[in-house]
Amino acid sequence: MSSIVNSIRRELKRNSDPKTKKSNRRFFKEKIKLYGVKTPVAIKIGKAFLKEIKDQKKTEVFDLCEEFWRSGYLEESFIACLWAYSVRKDFRPEDFKVFEKWINNFVGNWASCDTLCNHTVGAFMEMYPEQMPGLKDWAASKNRWVRRASAVSLIVPAKQGKFLKDILEIADILLLDQDDLVQKGYGWLLKAASHTHRKEIFDYIMKKKAIMPRTALRYAIEKMPKGLKKKAMEKEKEG
Repeated sequence: MSSIVNSIRRELKRNSDPKTKKSNRRFFKEKIKLYGVKTPVAIKIGKAFLKEIKDQKKTEVFDLCEEFWRSGYLEESFIACLWAYSVRKDFRPEDFKVFEKWINNFVGNWASCDTLCNHTVGAFMEMYPEQMPGLKDWAASKNRWVRRASAVSLIVPAKQGKFLKDILEIADILLLDQDDLVQKGYGWLLKAASHTHRKEIFDYIMKKKAIMPRTALRYAIEKMPKGLKKKAMEKEKEG
């Protein structure tokens, strides 16, 4: 095991706090491994050690990231995400399989999923949009975190008005998903896309609202004007 990983683990233990551990558990339904370090502190620790890996190859950085992922600790997953994102200039198309492996094998909660996907996978998709079919394949996965990842990976580009057609296709695949965290994921994606494509997203919601789970619907319309929200939430009249 790398000495740098050991050093970081010592820092995390040194900064752990039982109260933080207890309070952080409240955000998760799943069993979760925690040191009990506040997220900004964990990120600060990860950033402090970044200078020690600046001369390492991307593959070596990814190996270190995988050591963090394998531990199962939430705080270590955040550092893995930070370090993977730090080498984004060196991303290549084949890295899609690396991220897919991490999500399939190591992600076990919404926080790790979103931290990896919002930034690392999102940046990758902007660099290599030709990999979009792979993201749509994720939407059909048996793994709930892979399905959520298919949506939340496009949150940042969606806010910039990118990938509207692909976003709607992913929403279509996830539309009837029974998992509430997947519903929240694609609802969040639609909300992000509505920043620059309000009409298109609203039209999509109105077309699908009869079958769209209410959880996804509420997330999707959260930032819309009151009038549009009311219209979207109205139940269809029987007749």
